[in-house]
Amino acid sequence: MSGFDVFRSAFVEAVGLRFTEVTHTRVRGEIQLGAEHHTPWGVVHGGVYTAAVESAATVGASAAVADRGQVAVGVANSTDFLRPITAGTVEVLAEAIQQGRSQQLWQVTVTSADNGKLIARGQLRLANVPATGLPNALGQDS
Repeated sequence: MSGFDVFRSAFVEAVGLRFTEVTHTRVRGEIQLGAEHHTPWGVVHGGVYTAAVESAATVGASAAVADRGQVAVGVANSTDFLRPITAGTVEVLAEAIQQGRSQQLWQVTVTSADNGKLIARGQLRLANVPATGLPNALGQDS
């Protein structure tokens, strides 16, 4: 999808998630992880992975309904943290499981680019809602 920078936000930028592919059924991105992502115990905070799951799935789900004047908003996020890391690049891959008229279900994996190991995985259920009246909705000036 061209012009998918419309899905950028200050929050996503603060997390460091950079999208490299956005379609209506798949989103790819990456995050360069480091000390700014750490818990007080020196490992990457699980909230980074939860935010990646929510953000990547929401971008793809919103791309899927944009032509209907809708956006997708997360209603349930379940993220599992599988192994701790301290730094490195992770790849985020979100894929649609089910896309209906009113809801969507997406799965997301977060994998180490260095060794290919699965770091976290998540699932996000989203509701398709009208974009009108929302701040920064698609097609509106922010």
